[in-house]
Amino acid sequence: MRGRDVKIRRHGSAAAVVSAALVLAACGQTGRPAARPPGSSSNGGFTIGVLMPDNNATRYQTFDRPFIEKKVEELCPACTVKYANAQGDASTQRHQLNAMLINGARVLILDPVDAGALRRSVGQARDAGVPVVAYDRLADGPISGFSAYDNAVTGRLQAEALLQGMGKRAHNGEVVWLVPPTPSLPTSFPVESKVALPLLKSQGVRIDEEHGITTPVPNAQNAAAAMAAAIAGLGPHRIAGVYAIDDVVAAGAVSALKAAQVTSLPPIVAQDAELSAVQRIVKGEQYMTVYKPYEPEAGAAAAMAVALGRGEKLDGIARSTVDNLTTKDIPAVLLTPVPVTAKSVKATVVEGGTYTVEQICTPKLTSACRKAGLI
Repeated sequence: MRGRDVKIRRHGSAAAVVSAALVLAACGQTGRPAARPPGSSSNGGFTIGVLMPDNNATRYQTFDRPFIEKKVEELCPACTVKYANAQGDASTQRHQLNAMLINGARVLILDPVDAGALRRSVGQARDAGVPVVAYDRLADGPISGFSAYDNAVTGRLQAEALLQGMGKRAHNGEVVWLVPPTPSLPTSFPVESKVALPLLKSQGVRIDEEHGITTPVPNAQNAAAAMAAAIAGLGPHRIAGVYAIDDVVAAGAVSALKAAQVTSLPPIVAQDAELSAVQRIVKGEQYMTVYKPYEPEAGAAAAMAVALGRGEKLDGIARSTVDNLTTKDIPAVLLTPVPVTAKSVKATVVEGGTYTVEQICTPKLTSACRKAGLI
């Protein structure tokens, strides 16, 4: 998850918060019930709408969607999952959400393109008796549950890795800040950067925000253009590190550095553990990413959706609460992310079952994979 600047309260032990067993537990009596439609049965099927934000990252189609569908099938075999992807456009996502309401969805799982733009639609869903579970990014409005990774931890891990990667260059070193502009950010982006920024500055790092990304939903091309401007403005010799908001942005940064014929790449940190990012880490082109296993996050959202669709509370699933701009004490599952560097690829994404060695270690990466201890 990337998560917004929210107040978080945890209930019970930290282990209880992050335990996959609890995350994926069957629906119990829980926190904020939805009214059960007339004539419905606690064992009957219903439609769950799943709304994802974009196709910049491969995760939504490759991991999130199938894991949500798998968990819904396990918990409610008679339920149906309807899926839509907004392709990075908030207006499209509004139309998709409204269409799902019209077509009878009883619960929605929403990863918003833009929280503010979807706030009214979330309110309309509530008014129609349809609870909304925010997924990966915290939506605005009267949402009923939230499943995500703790982005404050993500930001800390990114800052620590970048400082380690820069070494002595951290003091007075220039870090290119590839983060979308705050006023129109998708709701998930501020937390990581807001946590990472003061940690980096406290160690004497200089942040170059002048050449940052200007589009609110960046892709690799936007990131490459911003990185190219930073290279031209600063000179490659002054760039000690790169903070990329995610692996898609990191890919653009690497592309621009290569195009500028920078042979010794600065450490680049990001998040999401995309397969291409893991391969860049193995090759030495990206220093670190943050691994957030998809199945526990997807399973928690599916469990919440099934429970809410049955009119149950979320107490048996959520161990924390969060606040968004409009709603307090939202039941939440907040999971703990894991850093991935070249030394830990095997112990994280491989042993975690996200990728196989064969997927990572293409023939061109044989030598690098041997060096990383993968083969």
